[in-house]
Formats: sequence, C-alpha cells, structure tokens
Amino acid sequence: QVQLVESGGGLVQAGGSLRLSCAASGRTFSTSIMAWFRQAPGKEREFVAAVWWSSGRTYYAESVKGRFTISRDNAKNTMFLQMDSLDPEDTAVYHCAARLSYAGMSYDWSAYDYWGQGTQVTVSS
Repeated sequence: QVQLVESGGGLVQAGGSLRLSCAASGRTFSTSIMAWFRQAPGKEREFVAAVWWSSGRTYYAESVKGRFTISRDNAKNTMFLQMDSLDPEDTAVYHCAARLSYAGMSYDWSAYDYWGQGTQVTVSS
C-alpha cells in the first residue's frame, strides 16, 4: 500500500504563488504515475497535472499550462506542484494521487489507486 500526504496549501492573493508537496511512503516502488487533481465547491474533480515517475514526462490540463509546473524528487519520493500566477478560479481542494506500476497514464480520477487527504488552496481577489 502507498500512503500520500499533501502539504503547502493556503491562502494567497491573485497573482501569487504556492508550492504543493505530496510525500509518498509505503510501497512506492509499485507506482508509475503520480498526479494532482482538484475539486472546487460545486464542481467535479478535475485533472490538473501528472508526472511519469521514472521518465519525468509531464502532462497538464490546458487551464494550468504555463502557470503550474509538476515535478518529482525520486530520492525523496515526493511530488511537487509549483503554482504561479494564481487566479481565484484555481481555488479548490488539491489532491495528489498515485497509479500502480502496471497502469499507464490516465486523466480520469477513478483510475488512480491511492489518494492523499487533500490540501486547501484559496486564491483571493
């Protein structure tokens, strides 16, 4: 089993930045993809970004391209989401997720096997 713990959320002004972290523990060798999803009040959970753990290949939702950067530190089993130029529309609970090694890339939250508890990001006007 893999445990995921997010941190780094908070309240920022529009145009500001935050860096989210997701620390993985347990059987981390079994994961292939790690991703960020977010869910705003009254909205469906949506894909934000993902990284292929071994190669570092990244994927982004169109809404965050050019503003968010996903990365990972293999030695620390930690994934990051650097969020710049934040907009109030980015306000949401951000969750990290992991997909097992036998699986490929997916944009669908239901395809992911492990989830963190979520961290709140609030962007004020």
